[in-house]
Parts: sequence; C-alpha cells; structure tokens
Amino acid sequence: MDKEIGYVSRDLESEINKYLSRKEILSIVGARQCGKTTLLKHITSKLKNVNSVTFEDIKTLELFKTDIDSFIEKYVKGYDYLFIDEVQYAKDSGKKLKYIFDTQKIKILITGSSSAELSLQSLKYLVGRIFIFELFPLSFKEFLSVKDEKLFNIFQKLGYGEEIKKRLNELLEEYILYGGYPEVVLSKTNTEKITILKNIYNTFLLKEIREILQLSENDRLIKLMEALSLQIGNIVNYDELINITGFNFHQLNKYLKILEETFICKRVRPFFTNKRTELVKAQKIYFYDHGFRNICINNFNNEIINKGSLYENFIFSELIKKNVALKYWRTQGGAEIDFILNEKIPLEVKSILKSKKLQKSYYSFIERYNPKKGFIISLNLEDKLKVKSCSVNFMPFVKFLAIQI
Repeated sequence: MDKEIGYVSRDLESEINKYLSRKEILSIVGARQCGKTTLLKHITSKLKNVNSVTFEDIKTLELFKTDIDSFIEKYVKGYDYLFIDEVQYAKDSGKKLKYIFDTQKIKILITGSSSAELSLQSLKYLVGRIFIFELFPLSFKEFLSVKDEKLFNIFQKLGYGEEIKKRLNELLEEYILYGGYPEVVLSKTNTEKITILKNIYNTFLLKEIREILQLSENDRLIKLMEALSLQIGNIVNYDELINITGFNFHQLNKYLKILEETFICKRVRPFFTNKRTELVKAQKIYFYDHGFRNICINNFNNEIINKGSLYENFIFSELIKKNVALKYWRTQGGAEIDFILNEKIPLEVKSILKSKKLQKSYYSFIERYNPKKGFIISLNLEDKLKVKSCSVNFMPFVKFLAIQI
C-alpha cells in the first residue's frame, strides 16, 4: 500500500512512468471506478507544472468542443503537462487532441472508460501520437498488498508452508466474492462492499450505457449480464441468450461487443490447428471482475466459490491483467483444456485435488502438441509430473499467481 492515503499502488504505474519523457499522448482506458483517475493524479502529483481538467465539467467540455484555440489559451499554454480526465465525453476528441499535439509543446495524459469511444473517435487521428494502457480492477497481488503487507511480501517469495497458504486462501475467498475494484477492497465490511458494487453496477448502466453510448436497452442488457453471469466458463449459448433477452442475433452481438469494449466481459476463442477435429468458432465468456459478476446476480453466498467456474473466471481475470494471451481447447469428441496460454501452455483449473492424476483430455493435448510445460492449479496440491517431454506443474492458485508465465 502506498503511503498516500486512499491510494493503492498499481503495477501499471512503473510502466507509464517509462513514457513520461516521450512526446506521445498517454491514455489509460478501463472500467469505471477501477482507479484510472486516481492513478494519473498520483503520477502527475510528482510532476511539476501540471494542469488538470475533467470533461465531466460542462463548461470545460464545451470550450474544448467549440473553441479549441481558447481552450489552449486557458488550459494548455504555460504548462508542461495536461491531464484530461473522462475524455470520452468529447465525441470528436481525437481531432482536437491531434491539433494540440501538433501545435503545442506539452505532454498530454488522458483517461477514458470505454475503449470503443477511444478507438472510434480518436485513433484515426492519433496514429503514431498515442500510447494506450489498459487498467483493470486490482489483481490478487495488488489486493494482497492492501490487505496484509507482511503476507504480501511472503507471497512473493513462494517458499512458505501450509499455515501461510491457508491464510492466503482465506483472503482469496474474499477476493473472489467481492472482486478488485479499489473502493470495494478498501471497504471495511461486506455490507459496505456490496453497496459499493451496486453503485458501480448502476453507474455503469446510467453513465456508460445511457450517457456516453446513448443506448436505451437497459432492461434487456440487465438480462443479458445476468445470463452471462451464469454461463461463465461455458461455451456461449447464443440461442439461450436470444430467448432470455429478446435480442436478435445482430443485436446480441452488438451488446456483447459493448460489454467487451467497456471492460465488463470478454469472449475467449478456441485454440486449434485442425478444423476437422477441434472446435474453431465457439466462444467462452468471462467477467473481468468477479465482484461485478456476482452483483449482476446479487449472490455473495460463500457456497458459490465451491463452483469451479468462479475459480476459472478468477484465473482468467488474473492472466488478462498479466497480458497473457488466452484461448481454450476442445475437440469434437469432448476433450477440453480450460486455457491455452500464449498458444502453447495448457492450464487446467480445479478447486480441490487429491492426487496428481491427469485427465484424458490433458494427455490428449500433450500427445497432439508436445508442450514443454503445463499447469494444473487448485487450492491445495503442489507437485510435479513428467509426461513425455512436458513438465506438468501442480500448483496452488496463490503460488501460481506469484510466478512469471
């Protein structure tokens, strides 16, 4: 935890700092309330001669939209850095940001809550002028640094016994139930956590969907998010979703894309080399944050954690934050591996394991693709097994999260 009150140290901070001396615009995109503004305020607080504006302020936004030269006179000239928060409210921001970039000697940093807005409105003008970073809710590692700094330090060293693993698994249960939104993590009680998650959920529907994206299908979108919450880890059943929501196929795809671009859900595609024997089109669905997933169905009962799908969603979320390329593997005959990492490493997610026995699916993947290493992760088992030339690592979740893939 950073010494600054209310600030949680983020892994992305060190990456952004590498680019502060370059000319390019720096943009942080991510879900609402995942900490984008807080992170950039923290970074710019260490810089000199910074001006900060937010496009939630109507007058500032209107000046930017209608009189860019006056905006420059008031907010740009005389400063070395300009931080613009909530840039997505300016529908034509890209063209005007390009003008500032090309005519002024200033470093621009911006935040936006939707990758859709940034890509549609800005990138065609800002090619070669912008670096985009994605910020997600806290990873388990970041969460742990807030909850218990001493335990966090032990977690990173890996060499600990059963008592430490038990404590880490207890915190893991809290993390899987309530997720990693910073304000949720910093809350003291479970009731407060749920209240904040409800606010994040409602803010997403009101601000992201209605205000920015100007979409009015809230009732059907709510039904869609509820249905997706119950399909995590499974192949997306489009017919079922159409029946539940009333969307046609085109509308359904449109809203699934919106949920992806606003960092709520992500579809994972299959890994294949043989179109005749392996699935090539079917997709699985996961949520970026399990707390948001749980608020969609208003279920925070501890019993839901025992379901393997939540552990699977948790691992998806952690690997996405590490920028690991994810696919899944499944044959026409039903053999399946939960995740294929970086096109080559099989990963299977379990809750409790009693022995290092491989399922036929895992053997099948090794036979076909001859990977050098693989993982089977769970709450408890730690061991190794050699299968042909593949080193299969059985690891507890908490230790798997501390290693480099």
